[in-house]
Amino acid sequence: ISETMSTNEENKLPLNGRRAIPQNYSNEEENEVPEMEAFGLIPRGFNPRDYLRVVDINMFKDPHEINKQEHHTDKYYNPKLIVRRGQAFQIQIDFNRPYKPETDQFWLEFLMGRYPQQNKGTYIPIPVGNVLKPGQWGAKIIHRENNSIRLSIMSSTTCIIGKFRFYVAVLTPFGILRTRRNTATDTYILFNPWCQLDAVYLDDEKEREEYVLNDVGVVFHGNVEDVKSRSWSYGQFEENVLDACLFLMDKAELELSGRGNPIKICRVASAVINSKDDEGVIAGSWNNAYDYGVAPSAWTGSVDILLEYYSSKQPVRYGQCWVFAGVFNTFLRCLGIPARLITNYSSAHDNNANLRLDFFLDDEGKVDTRLTKDSVWNYHCWNEAWMTRPDLPVGFGGWQVVDGTPQETSDGMYRCGPASVQAIKHGHVCFQFDAPFVYAEVNGDIFYTRMEKNGTQVVENIDTTRVGQLIVTKEVGGDGMMDITEEYKFREGSDEERLALETAVMYGVKKQSIQDTTYQPQTDVDMNFQAQKAVLGNDFKVTITFRNKSRNSYTATTYLSGNIVFYTGVTKREFKKHSFNAKLQPSSSSSFDIVIQSSEYMSDLLEQASFHFFVTARINETGKILAVQKAVVLEIPNLRIKTKGELVAGKETSVVVEFTNPLKQTLENVTLRLEGPGLLRTIKKQFGRIQMNSTLTWEVRFTPMRPGLRRLIASLNSDALRHVYGELNVQIQKP
Repeated sequence: ISETMSTNEENKLPLNGRRAIPQNYSNEEENEVPEMEAFGLIPRGFNPRDYLRVVDINMFKDPHEINKQEHHTDKYYNPKLIVRRGQAFQIQIDFNRPYKPETDQFWLEFLMGRYPQQNKGTYIPIPVGNVLKPGQWGAKIIHRENNSIRLSIMSSTTCIIGKFRFYVAVLTPFGILRTRRNTATDTYILFNPWCQLDAVYLDDEKEREEYVLNDVGVVFHGNVEDVKSRSWSYGQFEENVLDACLFLMDKAELELSGRGNPIKICRVASAVINSKDDEGVIAGSWNNAYDYGVAPSAWTGSVDILLEYYSSKQPVRYGQCWVFAGVFNTFLRCLGIPARLITNYSSAHDNNANLRLDFFLDDEGKVDTRLTKDSVWNYHCWNEAWMTRPDLPVGFGGWQVVDGTPQETSDGMYRCGPASVQAIKHGHVCFQFDAPFVYAEVNGDIFYTRMEKNGTQVVENIDTTRVGQLIVTKEVGGDGMMDITEEYKFREGSDEERLALETAVMYGVKKQSIQDTTYQPQTDVDMNFQAQKAVLGNDFKVTITFRNKSRNSYTATTYLSGNIVFYTGVTKREFKKHSFNAKLQPSSSSSFDIVIQSSEYMSDLLEQASFHFFVTARINETGKILAVQKAVVLEIPNLRIKTKGELVAGKETSVVVEFTNPLKQTLENVTLRLEGPGLLRTIKKQFGRIQMNSTLTWEVRFTPMRPGLRRLIASLNSDALRHVYGELNVQIQKP
């Protein structure tokens, strides 16, 4: 019989002195599995047809059938069986004759990869027994009728995540008869937040619906005084997205045997989400030039990015922090790891993690951009993933920070996390991975330091409250903002905060104490800076207010510097310089207004319309310096989305996107994008230009796929104006 031949190729493995079998990190590759595995010589009269033979297998894999319903996988746009580990699922096997338990013997086999091995969890033989033990592989017959049997199969709670091949094997006296390779029976096994024994178990149903099953989310951006939000389509259930996410683990070369561990998966994914050092998914670009790619602000969701990467195998251009975090969130939710996208306002990017961000001032008290290397991002987005941490002491499980944006290397690669949020809050930054870096992002102090001619540094001012002053995520079950700052830090100035800091320093976070530096601030004068809410393209005013609490008269030489900045706090250009002398009467307040004209900033404005103002004032009588800095983000007008007629699943309808150009100039190279998970795949349209004050209208015809509450998300991109968004929640009726 020819089938015995196919086993021989397995023996011709490439020789390697270090390992018995080659590395096994492709979920895609397969090995040949013999349909007849003979025990020895086969007698001439042997006919496999005399024995129990499998005629058909039903995996109950349709979205409305029992498996996908009970396993919360009915939303995946994928025809194959998708189940979650540690929970029973059912299949039916039709034989050529009734099954006789006394004499017939068969078992099931799940295989993954090119070199399946039982001790690696990539070859799983499952005997049919009488009982199912929770959280362990097993199968039992729950129904017998004519030639058919129905089985309940339990998978292990530590099972590898990915796509398995499925076989039924029947024992005969002369060898094992197997079903033929059939891709229709391929089975995806995912993490199970509904199962108490799973490492990602989450006990609140509302949270599971949000952090695992919600396929749209909200990204908070802007800055701490002016929080802005926009929608993002995660689309973890869309066609081919699950395969694309599994491909990411192949790309990251994560051994198949490690893929049951959410800690390992998060760590390798945080490296492969960015293209630095491993040709990962997204190439970052922060320089406002996006040639040969899509501007980060134009993306409306993760699906286009993941599918483009899956087909081209080349990094997709371009992303910034919310794009990395949006795609990472899709990856985690798709595999079944509860995840949420976090925004940290005034996020410290401290080049040497010493909890001190140095802003150097020159003799006049202006910030010296040449010497200043640290920066405060208006906001920075990362993710939290929910899991137990058996590798850490008790109490550090739960939410873990993972960050796919390439900022600093960790163990030689651009990656970050998972770092326990609990450990960061309490200062226990000794626990892996990358906790000191995240601790500095939310806890740094800003030092304003003046360089004397002889090279000594004089600390003029210290701001201990600005960095990480607001940390937020989308609320569960709604689009509002949930403040989670308290998860990361104790109240500013409390005893617990002091203790957490001392703990972090003890564990090696470098912190220069204020005692090391000569620092005597001016305490009897306060300086405050306010900016009027401003719309892009309009003039606005800023106000500097002094409060002199002393009985002395002072004069303050005041210097305002307005800079156009990237949202990362890095300056592109100083566009406004203004200095004046302020007379400060005893025990009174005085305010000074400065008008910022649109003509001063429009030519160089960057896509997030962010400004950064530094105000420094020298009190002439004492020589002391007051300093304050503030980010200002302009209001960018929205796109309007309207539907026409009623929306019914399977019936064509249309939607209209409108935008009125608010600028005193023509917009060139305008591109619109529209998408909605479960509604329509991304549609792009290019418009040449929009004249000032004129309105663009774009009608899109489409057929909604599924009933329920859905969201449409649109973006507009052009040379002079980016970060323009619109969204609309729509209710799709059942046909």
